[in-house]
Amino acid sequence: MKKEFIVNIIHRPEMVPEYAEKVTGQGKKEDIGRKALLTESLDIFKFQQETAHKNGLKVTIQMTYASLFNEEAVKIAKEDHEKYGDEIALSLLGLPCKEFREKYKTKDFCIWMFSMEDKKAIVNDVFEKFHEIFGFYPESTGSYYMDADLTNYIKEKYPMVKCAVATCWEEGPKAYHTCNNSWYTLFDGGPWNPWIPSKANTHAPAVDKEEDSGIVAIPHLSRDLLACYDGNGSNFGTHPQNVLRGMIYDSKTWEYPYLYNLIDQYRHLEKYNNGYAYNMMFVGPGWLNKMGRWEAPYELLAKSYEDGMAYYGELKKEGKLIDMTMGEFADYYREKKSYTEPECALWRDILYGSDKQIFWYCDPYMRAQVNMDQGGAIVDLRPYVSKLKWEVGIGTKHVQDASYPFIIQEKYRAGYFTHYAGEGTIRSAKISYNGEEVDLCLCRTKAVFEQDGDTRKLILDPVDIEFYDLTVTLQTVISFKEGASNIRIDRKILKMSNPDAKVNINEYMVGCYGTTEYPEDMTGILLKSDDKEINYEYKCREAHTEGGKEAVAVIPAIDTKVSLTTDSKSADVYVKEGYAFSPMFTLGCSTNVGEKEVLTTWLNLEKAN
Repeated sequence: MKKEFIVNIIHRPEMVPEYAEKVTGQGKKEDIGRKALLTESLDIFKFQQETAHKNGLKVTIQMTYASLFNEEAVKIAKEDHEKYGDEIALSLLGLPCKEFREKYKTKDFCIWMFSMEDKKAIVNDVFEKFHEIFGFYPESTGSYYMDADLTNYIKEKYPMVKCAVATCWEEGPKAYHTCNNSWYTLFDGGPWNPWIPSKANTHAPAVDKEEDSGIVAIPHLSRDLLACYDGNGSNFGTHPQNVLRGMIYDSKTWEYPYLYNLIDQYRHLEKYNNGYAYNMMFVGPGWLNKMGRWEAPYELLAKSYEDGMAYYGELKKEGKLIDMTMGEFADYYREKKSYTEPECALWRDILYGSDKQIFWYCDPYMRAQVNMDQGGAIVDLRPYVSKLKWEVGIGTKHVQDASYPFIIQEKYRAGYFTHYAGEGTIRSAKISYNGEEVDLCLCRTKAVFEQDGDTRKLILDPVDIEFYDLTVTLQTVISFKEGASNIRIDRKILKMSNPDAKVNINEYMVGCYGTTEYPEDMTGILLKSDDKEINYEYKCREAHTEGGKEAVAVIPAIDTKVSLTTDSKSADVYVKEGYAFSPMFTLGCSTNVGEKEVLTTWLNLEKAN
């Protein structure tokens, strides 16, 4: 299998960096046209460009609106395009400048938060100004996030656009809280690697040509898929200044092996994705401020950038890296990937020294995380199959919150380890024998990845479950069949200390829906155990079907139907309604299993209507 590691290096001459005005203008009245600010921003941009080029790397220059009014920034972009093959693209970040504020009378700078009317006007202004300066329209654009309506408008009006930076991975409540509840960029739930967004929702990959928005999307940063999920993602990325902000370096030697380990772990993802791996480095000038950032002096900021570029440059010289512009990458991706081909990542902790291992899976139907520290439990699940229309910006129901809703999310809805009452969202199993019960969440394990045709399998190491007078060795295999919109779980009893014994396996999913920690109104959810129904009213009710086949929850608020089905002919299939203190629902099936026997269940996702 041919192995390819693709890297996008992206710079933007952001004349008014988000953080820098307050630093360079300390003690002075705000002035976003301050000469010292513009001069420093340009100097940093030049330093970034020179650093990339001396390491033999191509760059995508994302011109900001403000930079289009700066002759020197335009001149550098034109020269580097001619000399080095850099792509001149257009960023929808960096809107603030004197001209923008005078026209739009606002300090807003996040394109997705504007009204749709303003989004269209801003896109027209920025794209036409770009054309006036360069004589052509850009092939690539981007922002921290681009909502579907914005992307669709850009593609309709400027069809030459084929690539965009479209979301920041897991930039949601966790990042918000670590910015003193002041960074209103909430878009959890998207892919971590490039994808083709659907016309309905940017986060949800298109399933076919009809759903295709017409662009290839890339993430704003390549982040640590474990540390970022457990904590603030802004501290863990292949953006070198993220690593400094996370204080993940030796303060005496100014070395940061974590940065190189993170890049290498992204290289390793080719093992799970048919030989393809991707990484990106996107650094605005505000991070290289002369007065320093994140308790790090400018000298360390500059060194980290030079070292990061040198690492990429060395990999390229060794034939282990292909540097592409965003436009080139869009063409490559279209040739390389099919709509339904999933993105997979078997990821391990490279920061804290633990043995923790997780698996991420993403396709047009779902995004899921499996946690081997919890016995292979599913701890995050987003139903992309619903292609939820989620309008964002002023004048919509979601002015700031662009996250794709979850139905399982252990960080915002507890997971297995909860308080003294209630349940958290999770998909796991309980094994019981003679009145004793063990949840597989307590059985730490490891997994290996296997691809069998169109099926990706996660094969977990067997675990031993010890009851008072019985030891059970159980193995779990989790399978994702391409295009199937479900997750298959096989539990096999490999051996028991008493071969004639039977244990009960209770497969369950505790779910809800939402985008933050705060509960949503569960009224309106329909629970079904085969033909028995419960309309959710917080009354703690249950419904069981002996020999049943299907436990179902229909969640109208997010247009999603989720079901748990089994191949067992003797299962007790059930649904449970939650209560106000624990506003969840439970789907499950329970049956007895003997030695050498296998219980198979499927977690299925459908669009509700």
